[in-house]
Formats: sequence, structure tokens, C-alpha cells
Amino acid sequence: MPENTPAQRVCRHCDGFPVVHITTGTTTPDGRRRTLAATCPACKGTGTRTTTPAALARAGK
Repeated sequence: MPENTPAQRVCRHCDGFPVVHITTGTTTPDGRRRTLAATCPACKGTGTRTTTPAALARAGK
């Protein structure tokens, strides 16, 4: 039976994967790969939307 859980607000830019590690191609002296962490600039690494959808604006008279 499905549970009634609220929908998660996933970031549209990173699809919920806010931090990724990218290999540089070099290795450390003990043989491990060097990596760089890259965070999503839109959600600042949280993985969820921080802004609400824009409200409707009335145009014209």
C-alpha cells in the first residue's frame, strides 16, 4: 500500500545530485586518483529547489 508522502522539490539543474567528484587524471603517491568536488550553483549543494515557482502576474487592464 503506497504511503502518502509529500513530493520532494528536486533541483531542476542537478536533478538531485548536487555534488559530483571529477577526476583530474593524476594520482597521489599512494596510488589514489585526485578528484575535484563540483557543487551545483543553482541549489548551492542542497539538491532541492530554493525558490518557489513564479506567481502569476496580471497583465493589461
